[in-house]
Amino acid sequence: MASTTTTRKMREEATCSICLHLMSKPVSISCGHSYCHSCIVNFFENLCRMQPWLETFSCPQCRVPFKMSSLRPNVQLGGLIEAIKEMDQEMSCEEHGEKLHLFCENEGKLICWRCDRGPQHRGHATTLVEDACQGYKEELQKAVTQLKQLEEECMKLKMFTAKQITEWNEKIEIQKQKIQSDFKNLQRFLHEEEKSYLWKLEKEKEQTLRRLRDNKVHLEQQSHELQSHILELENKCQGSAQNLLQDVKDTLSRSWAVKLDKPEPLSLDLHTVCNVSERYFDVKKILRSHQVSVTLDPDTAHYELVLSEDRRQVTRGSPQENLESSSRRFSALPCILGCEGFTSGKHYFEVDVGEGTGWDLGVCMENVQRDTGLVQTPQSGFWAIRLCKKKGYVALTSPLTSLQLREQPLVVGIFLDCEAGVVSFYNMTTGSHIFTFPKASFSDTLRPYFQVYQYSPLFLPPPDE
Repeated sequence: MASTTTTRKMREEATCSICLHLMSKPVSISCGHSYCHSCIVNFFENLCRMQPWLETFSCPQCRVPFKMSSLRPNVQLGGLIEAIKEMDQEMSCEEHGEKLHLFCENEGKLICWRCDRGPQHRGHATTLVEDACQGYKEELQKAVTQLKQLEEECMKLKMFTAKQITEWNEKIEIQKQKIQSDFKNLQRFLHEEEKSYLWKLEKEKEQTLRRLRDNKVHLEQQSHELQSHILELENKCQGSAQNLLQDVKDTLSRSWAVKLDKPEPLSLDLHTVCNVSERYFDVKKILRSHQVSVTLDPDTAHYELVLSEDRRQVTRGSPQENLESSSRRFSALPCILGCEGFTSGKHYFEVDVGEGTGWDLGVCMENVQRDTGLVQTPQSGFWAIRLCKKKGYVALTSPLTSLQLREQPLVVGIFLDCEAGVVSFYNMTTGSHIFTFPKASFSDTLRPYFQVYQYSPLFLPPPDE
């Protein structure tokens, strides 16, 4: 009969270093190490998913390269494993060589009839293996149930943590885009501040992500440990009665002692927040240093447009009769130009749009088309933005550019830099940037441009307001 030490050594040789159990369908690789067939195949598939370009893989034990084509069934090792399993089925007392058909409740170990009569177990409570097995099997199954519940909770926490990582990355990306958008077209003195805030945001991102990733790794470790415990208990339950009762109390004690170490709840609230419009209120002051007085040109007004006496307000109404015919007048759409023309320098003016549901605002070339051939794009001499019920806020580029405004502008500021070829728009309600057209080359005089919609009058406040 093999000694305990010999048996232990045999089991160690026959144990898979991946799953830590007796090998199932053992196979050897080119370096000589052996594994369960399913374990080494799963190892190979997992590496392929992460690194699909790999053709050779490192042995999990000695790191020597091998190819999947080198897998060979290890028949001799398979025979040794079967012999070990048969030995497990025929466990005998090491001291007396008798069959271990009794279980000592006091010491939690298997004994033979001679051990039961010896002084070491005198007075101890002993039962037949078959009788003790059922009770402890139920205890083991309860432990399995508890561990499975913990594993399920752990998996839910892993999924929640993964979701938190995704949400956090999305929040970071949205916040990053907001900061970049707010800073993009402001004056140069804002540039260093922008970089500072993005750096702070990145640091906050990495600090929180690091903690979230640590939580995920910790949960994965716990999940692996729980799975190992569950496999151990399930294998005991499926094995022989002697195998089930061998060290059963210690196994149960370790199983019931397992607890799920839940990660500390982590807030995903952003701390790096910069409201550029509030922080840099001087943007309005800078823009208004270039402000010009703009009035409306009645000779360009579409026949449905009605002007106030001071030519600062325009409303769309019923068609007007007896208007003088002029090639300067818009006939295709309800549009009108400002009286002022710009050929050089920087100019800024504001339009009070109120809570109107539609408008076009901007600048255009002096010589733009005004009849049925009118096309409102930079290629046709128009640099304007629009609010309409169907598409919301858009820039009249080709194709249209959708504008995602967080707040409705009640007053829109229009900035023109003739030399730089820049036309920019600002929400003067909040002092924030709306849109800047790509750099252009202006070949003609530019005029303020407006299209008026029903029930949406436009007002041009004087500069001193």
